Amino acid sequence: MTDQTIDTAIESERETWPALVKGFRCKCPNCGEGKLLHSYLKVNDSCSNCGQELFHHRADDGPAYLTILLVGHLLAPALHVSYVHWRPDPWTMAITLSIGCIALSLYLLPRLKGAVVAYQWARRMHGFDTSK
Repeated sequence: MTDQTIDTAIESERETWPALVKGFRCKCPNCGEGKLLHSYLKVNDSCSNCGQELFHHRADDGPAYLTILLVGHLLAPALHVSYVHWRPDPWTMAITLSIGCIALSLYLLPRLKGAVVAYQWARRMHGFDTSK
């Protein structure tokens, strides 16, 4: 193999799992240092640390869908277990689970958006293939 072939092979390799972890931490999927998001859910146009262009993303409804999926799968068993074991007052259960649902959704939504953008970056989707 020539030096150019080795450079191309190294340059084209983007690991998916490390990128997903960086995205979940709301960091740039390329360097892991720069901020991915600003003002809660807006993706930066580029990384302030490495200059990676990030405006190519097409996250759309994916993060919201994943958030609903995870929150529902976590809180539905919690509802069942709390009802079977403790039999709380209906208002107590409704208020407690509503607060838990809102808090968990607000926590997960930006992190899952970062993971979706990082996945798109790692798989070279939507114009990320021509970026730095």
